[in-house]
Amino acid sequence: MFYVSLKYIRAFFFFFFFFFLASNHSSLVALGPSNHPLPYPTRLTSQSLKMHKDAWLPRPAFSLTGLSLFFSLVPPGWSMEVTVPTILNVLNGSDARLPCTFNSCYTVNHKQFSLNWTYQECNNCSEEMFLQFRMKIINLKLERFRDRVEFSGNPSKYDVSVTLRNVQLEDEGTYNCYIMNPPDRHRGHGKIYLKVLMEEPPERDSTVAVIVGASVGGFLAVVILVLMVVKCVRRKKEQKLSTDDLKTEEEGKTDGEGNADDGNK
Repeated sequence: MFYVSLKYIRAFFFFFFFFFLASNHSSLVALGPSNHPLPYPTRLTSQSLKMHKDAWLPRPAFSLTGLSLFFSLVPPGWSMEVTVPTILNVLNGSDARLPCTFNSCYTVNHKQFSLNWTYQECNNCSEEMFLQFRMKIINLKLERFRDRVEFSGNPSKYDVSVTLRNVQLEDEGTYNCYIMNPPDRHRGHGKIYLKVLMEEPPERDSTVAVIVGASVGGFLAVVILVLMVVKCVRRKKEQKLSTDDLKTEEEGKTDGEGNADDGNK
């Protein structure tokens, strides 16, 4: 089943629009009785305004132009996309899951779906196939891996991951997963470099970072608190001064009125 997304619909409408413009631009030419374009300028008559019966058909050259525009507007999402980690660090003796997922425009049909997992020891070395999917999982059981390879994915959910048990130093190298999901014509490819570690990498001590962060945060909190207190104190002082000024003005007005009354008497 084909899933049509919005970007494909948009590409189709772009194609139709440009194709319509290109074809009409080539065909909207008034043809005379001899089926040749009329010279310009010319005197238009009722006979010259009659168009050829095939005048509205798109010309081949402009049809190809419309097709080229269509293919240029097709998004790159038509091809299959495979998602894998570039480098995978694994501790010696532990189990490693090699994740490989893919996106496809088509659902997985197990009768047509195919998968190949290969191992490559070095860049110039040949690839050794160790697992296949042809209607079912086929574990080739290479001498290198024997029974340590296990398929841990689900093709119906677009997951073709494998698990390598008891990883050894000799397992270090490049692992490739190749995917075909017809009718999708593009083959997906994912490449993982497996690096085997002899010991776990030292954990980063975050105690210093926590102490520094707490100290900085506490200092900022104290500064903000002090600023708020200072602001409140200043505001109270300003309010008190303004109140005192108002009282002084009122007392001055009262004294002025009292003196004026005494003078009148």
